[in-house]
Amino acid sequence: MSGTLRPVVWLVVPVLVEQLLALSVGFTDKWLAGNLLEGPEFLAAVGLVAYCLGFLPGLFAIPSIAVTALVARSVGAGDMPAARRAAAQAFLVGALLVALLLTLSGIAGESFVRALGLPPASAGLALRYLAIVLPALPAMMIIHVGVSVLRGAGDMLAGLLSMSVVNLVNAAASFALAIGFSGLPRLGWEGLAWGTLAGYCCGAICVIGLLARTNHGLRPNLADWRPNPVWLRRIWHVGIPAGVDCVGNAACHLGFLSIVNRLGNVDAAAHSLAITIESLAFLPGSAFQVAAATLAGQFLGARDEKRARGCVWLAAMACMGLMSIVGAVLLSVADPLAAWFVGGASRQPEVAILTAQLVRIVAFAQPPLALLMVFSGGLRGGGATRLPLAVNFLGLLLIRLPLAMFLAWPQITIPNVGLFSPTIVIPGMGLGAVGAWYAMAADLAARGLAMLIIFKQKHWSCVAV
Repeated sequence: MSGTLRPVVWLVVPVLVEQLLALSVGFTDKWLAGNLLEGPEFLAAVGLVAYCLGFLPGLFAIPSIAVTALVARSVGAGDMPAARRAAAQAFLVGALLVALLLTLSGIAGESFVRALGLPPASAGLALRYLAIVLPALPAMMIIHVGVSVLRGAGDMLAGLLSMSVVNLVNAAASFALAIGFSGLPRLGWEGLAWGTLAGYCCGAICVIGLLARTNHGLRPNLADWRPNPVWLRRIWHVGIPAGVDCVGNAACHLGFLSIVNRLGNVDAAAHSLAITIESLAFLPGSAFQVAAATLAGQFLGARDEKRARGCVWLAAMACMGLMSIVGAVLLSVADPLAAWFVGGASRQPEVAILTAQLVRIVAFAQPPLALLMVFSGGLRGGGATRLPLAVNFLGLLLIRLPLAMFLAWPQITIPNVGLFSPTIVIPGMGLGAVGAWYAMAADLAARGLAMLIIFKQKHWSCVAV
């Protein structure tokens, strides 16, 4: 215990604060939309925007997760030149992915957003927001990859500092531009988007400054920026399964969102707010996940498998305890929290009541979610990125999405697939967003148990990176 407790705590605390600040970006936009703008369509739109912004940079998981594992192994082995090469090559991969994402969003972005099932007015609001924020993708990449490099070296304060900048700038600029504070233009809905854009750009400048410091030994030399086939292959080898996992996970969540969106603006708005409130419960999961990935990579790089496993186990048990406590708290404060987001329960009562119901459902799923997040982080930090990919895809595709359709919709229509095949109509439970969230809870429980079983096996810690 003595060899694992201190490094876990040292890494978890700053990341926990960082994740709270990152979460505050979404909190800010949703609170402003619920309190300054009238109607559930704004909350429904901001929920869709949050999903899209989570999906678009999902590909950055390829260089981010890979570079954390590679830098952690290199630092653990005392090879700082290798850590610098890994960092530079990860940024090259990130730049390529930014170009790809911007091209795809320009070609099919509008069709993609409208296919997610929101009513036309809400979808139009989401498109206006995304058109302003998309140019921030390069800044998002710099933050994702740069913070991952620093985390691999054990620097957890870099993410805390950069997300502090993002959050403070976003909150101040979004509020000021939405209401036209102190002579600024009153932009309303678009003001929220411009504030988010400004926040990410300032955060990227902060990360560049942190990487440029010499005390980390991570500032790449000129030669490190030349494309290196060996290092690029290593990044793709480790990162592609993780990237496919993150993008596939985000795509499945978008599919889940589209199931809820087709229930109308009230269900979509309640779903958006409940996701934001629930994210308070899995904040410890994000922090312990990062700590587990970093420590697993560093100790395996130092050929200390016992401490690598011990740190991940300790992180998982502590995280499960904390997330259970937060889940219990959410059970008792679900109603006032939901009312706070809409400016009082009497302002949008249907949204507030449904939001509180959804929060109470998912509060019970926090212990298995803790296991899922921390053990996934430990496996990825050790370079075993394919196992979390398989678990997440199977859980989302075989449990969450089909069960959500069955429980949420009054009927499921399967169109004909051939000339002589009739349209099939399957009766559903018609429980609305509540049914969809029951499906979410069942999926989290199944995947958490599966990840626990996988982590107990021996072979994952022997993966070469």
